[in-house]
Amino acid sequence: MQKILPADPRASYLAAQAGIDAAIKRVMLSGHYILGPELDAFEQEFSAWLGTAGTVGVANGTEAIELALLAAGIGPGDKVVTVANTVTATVSAIVATGAKPVFVDIEADTMLMDLAALDTMLTKLRDPKIKAVVPVHLYGQAVDMPRLMELAGRHNLFVMEDCAQAHGSLVGGKKAGAWGQLASFSFYPTKNIGAFGDAGAVTGRDLALLEKVRLLRQYGWRKRYVSDHHGRNSRLDELQAAILRVRLARLDAENQRRHEIAGLYLAALPEAPLRLPVIAADRTHTWHQFVVRTPKRDELQAHLAKKDIVCGVLYPVPIHRQPAYHDASLSLPQTEQACAEVLSLPLHPGLTNDDVARVAREVKAFFG
Repeated sequence: MQKILPADPRASYLAAQAGIDAAIKRVMLSGHYILGPELDAFEQEFSAWLGTAGTVGVANGTEAIELALLAAGIGPGDKVVTVANTVTATVSAIVATGAKPVFVDIEADTMLMDLAALDTMLTKLRDPKIKAVVPVHLYGQAVDMPRLMELAGRHNLFVMEDCAQAHGSLVGGKKAGAWGQLASFSFYPTKNIGAFGDAGAVTGRDLALLEKVRLLRQYGWRKRYVSDHHGRNSRLDELQAAILRVRLARLDAENQRRHEIAGLYLAALPEAPLRLPVIAADRTHTWHQFVVRTPKRDELQAHLAKKDIVCGVLYPVPIHRQPAYHDASLSLPQTEQACAEVLSLPLHPGLTNDDVARVAREVKAFFG
């Protein structure tokens, strides 16, 4: 029986092969491979699709977070609030600026940043070193951004959205990435829109900050070979930009297929002893992951693996419990419980309805 994968970048390529091959050939024949017309076009097209003022392509999603924070003036001595049930990249980017991450707990149902807990923490601490908040739009569902923007305004915080898993996710009809001053995106190959390697972008509504990001991504050059700022090499190359242009044109349709697959899972598993995904009011989920929860997570994952069904765990160890960032004094009960229970069932546009039915059947078989 064919193995069912949690994500399948090869299938995404095959579905768009003619367009991607043509885009690659166009770039190769152009002789222009860095900071050229393909990147300019992708930046414009992505901004138009998101509804933001501009976009700056960078080397990867981690550096997108770091450069966005640096552009906003975040640095040594500052503190940045985020969550601990995300990939380490979010926090490593904060630390790379010289700032210190401050963790807040998550909601029990959506597993997104608990804004009531955030407000309570900020009001209690009244710490002037807390300068920014990085909401992580996790698994394809966005944080309650209208409420967060109001809260951030009261506490004078810079908002940088981590949209690595939220390409097309909506809050009240407005896309994730179009709320904060800046937002970061990853185009890692397994994302809803993926490149053929590392790639990322910073987008947002503040053109002055975006111009700072544009300088920082190439040595701080405003004039070639003359650095106005201390920058680095973090460029999104022409090949990846051309591929992403093809993938972007297909993204809405592929997100719709993800929605259909999620609907099949939700219809097939209501009686299973699992916590199924919860979609908050006024949100549109784009199903980067279909995450169920069970205390028997490891046993269920092993059972499915024996049936050639590969599942992911995003993420097994909360960041405040990892050796590099361990804080024994910090307790985040909802975060810790979620990380012990989450399991991502296979979900990508290449799955057939029969594949989904097979996964659901084996999940139910495990529980008897």
